[in-house]
Amino acid sequence: MARKTLATDQVVKLIVGAGQASPAPPVGPALGSKGVKSIDFCKEFNARTAHMTPGVPIPARVTVRPDRSFHFELRTPTTSYLLLQAAGVKERKNKVRGAMNPGKESVGEVSLKHVYDIAKIKQSELRLSGLSLQGLCKSVIGQAQSIGITIVP
Repeated sequence: MARKTLATDQVVKLIVGAGQASPAPPVGPALGSKGVKSIDFCKEFNARTAHMTPGVPIPARVTVRPDRSFHFELRTPTTSYLLLQAAGVKERKNKVRGAMNPGKESVGEVSLKHVYDIAKIKQSELRLSGLSLQGLCKSVIGQAQSIGITIVP
């Protein structure tokens, strides 16, 4: 005899441009497979991100309950996006990308002030608020090195 499992919340992680959520992929299939109406998520997401610059990639964590209702939390833009914007990297193949060989080539430079500003932005996020600013700066510097951005003092 099969055991009946307790219905639990399901978590879906999405990265969507601010104000640009639509029921098309990747949002539609990701939420549709969980039984959520993607148009409801898109309307609410676009309303919450209306004050942001359109197109900024915003990570969203959607929690889907067993009764198919949902709630979601928005996070700060990705660190790599903030670094690439600070370095002023040009588009390649219609996307802003880091270096092909991060250890050997560089796509741009950012100052320590930019690193500090990015760490302050990330610290405003609830889940990172307990970390020290110095630790966040080290994390941002590591991310910069991994995408081929040089840090200058």
